[in-house]
Amino acid sequence: MTVSTTTSYTLAELAERFGLVAHGDAGVRVDGVGTLAAAGPSQLGFLANSKYTAQLAASGAGIVVVRAENLADCPGAALVAADPYLAYAKIAALFERLPAAPVGIHPSAVVAPTARVSQSASIGPCCVIGDDAVIGDGVVLGPHCIIGDGCTVGAHSRLVARVTLVVRVTLGQRVLIHPGAVIGSDGFGLAFDRGGPDPAHWVKMPQLGGVRIGDDCEVGANTTIDRGALEDTVLEEDVRLDNQIQIAHNVYVGAHTAMAGCAAVAGSAKIGRYCMIGGNAGVLGHLELADRVTITAKSLVTHSIHEPGEYSSGVPLQESRPWRKNAARFKHLDAYARRLSALEKDKNHE
Repeated sequence: MTVSTTTSYTLAELAERFGLVAHGDAGVRVDGVGTLAAAGPSQLGFLANSKYTAQLAASGAGIVVVRAENLADCPGAALVAADPYLAYAKIAALFERLPAAPVGIHPSAVVAPTARVSQSASIGPCCVIGDDAVIGDGVVLGPHCIIGDGCTVGAHSRLVARVTLVVRVTLGQRVLIHPGAVIGSDGFGLAFDRGGPDPAHWVKMPQLGGVRIGDDCEVGANTTIDRGALEDTVLEEDVRLDNQIQIAHNVYVGAHTAMAGCAAVAGSAKIGRYCMIGGNAGVLGHLELADRVTITAKSLVTHSIHEPGEYSSGVPLQESRPWRKNAARFKHLDAYARRLSALEKDKNHE
């Protein structure tokens, strides 16, 4: 079960506030949220996944958010929503109570003389703010955050803890960055020198661009976003990145796109708007994805996608013994296809 608080709301209040249809006792009051199986009479639950429908009739939740077709199975008060998961997300936010960050600069923080820090910002313990950095109104920097030279953190953004903005990073307003994220580090740009007076070796390409992140974006824990080699790496507004994601240099991510954990996007790829990229999926460099493309988990995008839709790659999980047999046959697939084509041609000539 999740958060409870002294703040409470009636069924009627929630229906009016979020534009939902109320059924049952309008005065039923909840002060927190929980799962269908575990919620008590003072908590709100929700049913969004049909595989949990059996739990609805026995739920002890004081209020349940359901679709219209599930209303008859609800034992008590209910809120009817076209999308119960979305409605629950909005209602649950009412019960989240984060401790207020103290306004001002902690004595252990180090702030460069040329940095500009709003008087309404909260700068936590052991933060470092570099030359010409700009910290906007209401910004919260948690402990051990590093804001590099020339970086900008837009108004009401929150860097939870140990976030590093390396150089030439601009965050929009209301951006949320989770612990351990590194934004603006060097992109992986190398040229190989095969000879000359020195032994063959790699030559590092200078990364002269920056990173621009739009309003209302979220970056997960230990995610890395590299700065561009020449132009900036860009996330448009309302992009949501999960934990441990790699965004390489000069990638462009369209607005309202979401990526699940451990996804990786190689350099100079362009991701459209309203895309969804599943966990551990990869996008090769210099490719383009159209708007509203969904890439399922563990898929590898090896060519540009020009039409919206859902795309997958990879071999589904199966028992090891048949998998090994099939894997051994993979290298023969082309020969099999040629033989089948020849047989079909022979049959057509008969």
